Amino acid sequence: MYDYLIVGAGLYGAIFAYEANKREKKVLVIDKRDHIGGNLYTKNIENINVHMYGAHIFHTSSIKVWDYLNNFTKFNNYINSPIANYKGEIYNLPFNMNTFSKIWDISRPEEAKEIINKQRKLLYKENPSNLEEQAINLIGTDIYEKLVKGYTEKQWGKKTTDLPPFIIKRLPVRFTYNNNYFNDIYQGIPIGGYTRIFDKLLKGIDVKLKINYFDNREQLDSIARKILYTGPIDEFYNYKYGPLEYRSIKFEHEVLDTDNYQGNAVVNYTDIDTPYTRIIEHKHFEFLENEKTIITKEYPKNWKRGEEPYYPINDEINNNKYQKYSVLANQETKYLFGGRLAEYKYYDMHVIVEKVFELVNKEL
Repeated sequence: MYDYLIVGAGLYGAIFAYEANKREKKVLVIDKRDHIGGNLYTKNIENINVHMYGAHIFHTSSIKVWDYLNNFTKFNNYINSPIANYKGEIYNLPFNMNTFSKIWDISRPEEAKEIINKQRKLLYKENPSNLEEQAINLIGTDIYEKLVKGYTEKQWGKKTTDLPPFIIKRLPVRFTYNNNYFNDIYQGIPIGGYTRIFDKLLKGIDVKLKINYFDNREQLDSIARKILYTGPIDEFYNYKYGPLEYRSIKFEHEVLDTDNYQGNAVVNYTDIDTPYTRIIEHKHFEFLENEKTIITKEYPKNWKRGEEPYYPINDEINNNKYQKYSVLANQETKYLFGGRLAEYKYYDMHVIVEKVFELVNKEL
């Protein structure tokens, strides 16, 4: 008998497994994939650590979270400074004075504020009925047309006029020449890739891969006192209230015979005609000097059951369904639930760590 069966070898499951094992609990971790690490999995190809499921840049302002993860790895000083490519025009992200200077040939914050406010007032809607109206309310027409509209329509697979306004509650606008995407105190990429963290978290713990929990649920449940489930909560309850909706992504990895393809780790393609939303060039995360490079193109796509879910569609219909599933989950005594799929929320990595701390304090 195990004290805990943990379904899912991602960040939530792996940290809880480590903490339980440290307290001399007997733990079994299973995952349906053929590797540990969940979406944080990095694979070394051509001496480059490739983020196989999209770019992950760790950032936090919590010294507790930062110190905790530094027990398992050391982080470099990578600063996330993505750029946008709009039909060959290059702009800095998040929207800042470098962006505004390039678009409007200006240099001072008050000039940028004046232009943005003028554009906002021209088409301002007191109660925006869609995402387009909401975005223009926030940042005006020029930035919206070049840097928001096309990217958003690709990301969600719908016209911005057909998307609800709540998707964009705010847009990061800075009137400084600072290209750092995050405001957190601590930021970086694990030296040697994310998978090393999971190797250390799960050391000495029973791990079985390519095991689908639902293929043999009754038998797996019988070998553990408690189960921590980190998968989709609607699947756990056999879609009793209907499936929760997601957006998915197709990743295309390419090895190229050049030492530098795009000059930056992250380049967003914000026009509607380019089919992918961004290209990741992985070597720039770790400042590597190789003769080759590896890029990943990300193509957003509609999600259907059986495919990997990435971004929850937290509209009113789906959130109401989730609340029903959450009521069932809160009534369980043998089962624990946690993580982005079980909680139907898109969490940054540091939030996941904090969430596991909460469960550890409560459960262990």
